[in-house]
Amino acid sequence: MSKDSAYHHGQAPGGDVDKTLVFQAVREDAPGPRWKSLFDLHWPAYEAWYLAEGERERPAYLACFNALRTHMPELVPTYQALCGLAGGGDLASRFLSLFQPPPYITGCSQAVLASPASTLLARNYDYPPELCEGTLLYTHWNERRVIAMTDCLWGVLDGINDRGLAVSLSFGGRKVVGVGFGAPIILRYILEFCDSVPEAAEVLARVPTHMAYNITVADSAGRYVTAMIAPDRRASIRRVPVATNHQKKIEWYAHALASETLIRERQLSILVDDEATTEGRLLEAFAAPPLFRRDYARGLGTIYTAAYWPATGHAAFYWPGICLEMAFDDFTEQQIKVRYGGR
Repeated sequence: MSKDSAYHHGQAPGGDVDKTLVFQAVREDAPGPRWKSLFDLHWPAYEAWYLAEGERERPAYLACFNALRTHMPELVPTYQALCGLAGGGDLASRFLSLFQPPPYITGCSQAVLASPASTLLARNYDYPPELCEGTLLYTHWNERRVIAMTDCLWGVLDGINDRGLAVSLSFGGRKVVGVGFGAPIILRYILEFCDSVPEAAEVLARVPTHMAYNITVADSAGRYVTAMIAPDRRASIRRVPVATNHQKKIEWYAHALASETLIRERQLSILVDDEATTEGRLLEAFAAPPLFRRDYARGLGTIYTAAYWPATGHAAFYWPGICLEMAFDDFTEQQIKVRYGGR
């Protein structure tokens, strides 16, 4: 998804990708001027992306609204408020529903390290730097406070709510596209209205998705699942602590080879199965190959590492040499510039 308005581009010697993304930490309890400023910043690029296949390929507003009302009705008031802030236009409202968006592909690795003392959900987000929105958003739109990395302006790539529920998504490694929602809006719905892994699992089992994703969920009681969801078959929801970019078996071999999904899955499985693995050791692994990837030229480089502790409501975000720690009672609005690629 393109958000070039948030970017500075360059070309390093030798053809290396050289890009700097500005990450923004933004707090706004109710939808208002801060969110509108984010919309105004990113909408031109999102509009171009949304129409890239032609407007006829995107569903009409009534189809979008009815789908949202049918599958995630509690989210409709927030959706309507955001559409109003966006100007109430037909195209922006269709886009913000995240119903039948254009297909897109990410990488990503995610894992849960659970112990009697603590539970940690950690992930690497692998994606083209120029297409990452770079917004860490603190909201209190409904009954739950939410801290999340956003996509499509209010969808969630990963995040946590103040009831002790954390979520993360990765691409499922399949080419199939069907009728459903982009996963980021499903994750937003979970964080806004769910308190536990069982509640999140029920949502993941019933809300349709337009592509294959692996969704990992963990809660403050130490429960966790990974849901393998897709538009063409029932969700597979199991107590699995690790997910990369395939579902049970490899179906898209070229993507699996380029993304090293099996190598990353094996690395994470070894770590979480080892009783000697500490939270520090797991996070160190996310900062090194094969989990941390520098293939930015092909859109498979690591953009950030996120860590969530459901029991305490704390979150941390990592880049080489940079750590940003956040909590519901300690959230500071700020900007961080991160350079990708170059020499």
